Amino acid sequence: MINSDSFNYIDVLTKAADASALRNKTIANNIANIDTPHYKRQDVSFAANLQQALKNSRFETLDEKVDSLNMKRLRGVVFTDTEAYSYRLDGNNVDVDTENVYMAENQLMYQGLTNSISSEFEHYKAVLK
Repeated sequence: MINSDSFNYIDVLTKAADASALRNKTIANNIANIDTPHYKRQDVSFAANLQQALKNSRFETLDEKVDSLNMKRLRGVVFTDTEAYSYRLDGNNVDVDTENVYMAENQLMYQGLTNSISSEFEHYKAVLK
């Protein structure tokens, strides 16, 4: 078997796209629970996890940092946003307008990630010709 790190960037982009898809589901769940008393909104953390993983090796190039990433540990993590202030008497802290903005932002992020993945494969395809 050939041991190659040539797909590491695609792996990172794929993990980011997976986290973005998970965030889309989480935001949709928040909107679905807008009338549930005491429901606390949830969100997905990925960018902070990636940034922390890349900071662990300060004196390496970006290629070396990406090569050394543990892809199994790199994933989106759902967390409950208990710090968001609730303006409602029932304790629910979901604001539909804010969630819709997050949804639009996340859809643009997902589209950008899938375009980047597609572009990476186009580069490989051009090399193989």
